[in-house]
Amino acid sequence: MVKSSNSKPRLPGALFSAIETELSQQPGGIKEYDLIQALQGHGYFESSAKSPMPPHDLFHIHFMLFHALYLLRDRLLQEKQSWLEISPLKIQLHPYLEGKEALTTGDKLRAYYLDLNHIDNTTEDDVCELIASFWNKLSKCDKRDDALQTLGLKDPIDDITIKQAYRRLAMEHHPDRGGDKERLQAINTAINILLD
Repeated sequence: MVKSSNSKPRLPGALFSAIETELSQQPGGIKEYDLIQALQGHGYFESSAKSPMPPHDLFHIHFMLFHALYLLRDRLLQEKQSWLEISPLKIQLHPYLEGKEALTTGDKLRAYYLDLNHIDNTTEDDVCELIASFWNKLSKCDKRDDALQTLGLKDPIDDITIKQAYRRLAMEHHPDRGGDKERLQAINTAINILLD
């Protein structure tokens, strides 16, 4: 990465060519991690000598890659060449379709990654907080899946259906009706997770 005269990071044009080359070789898309690995083979996003890499360094690589991807997507749309799908799990070039340009106007992630102040102002503590928040959300998703399974349900589902299943199972498994106390506790825990 090179600093420009206004002290904001500037990415070399060859990086965009390397990204396009890698994406064109992956018609089904590529994960962020795999794209970073491929670009490191071209001399970009050098990995740290430390293993594991410090979270702040990982954030820096992630941010600059996504900054480059959003800039590339804007250019490809402007030139009406292709549509670039961007997410950590799938980065993929698609044929250009009229109207895709309108989809980028309210894109909060695009606005975030194109604002280089975020990379300058994000501290190591901020990165650790982001990581903790991610794991907390992931844990809630796992708990939701388990809770739905306890009630014999699957997403997508609404609160009314959840409450109906809870009432039916609570009545069925209540100890006063010959049910199992532990099963009722599991049902109560499930409803608390789902309606929290």
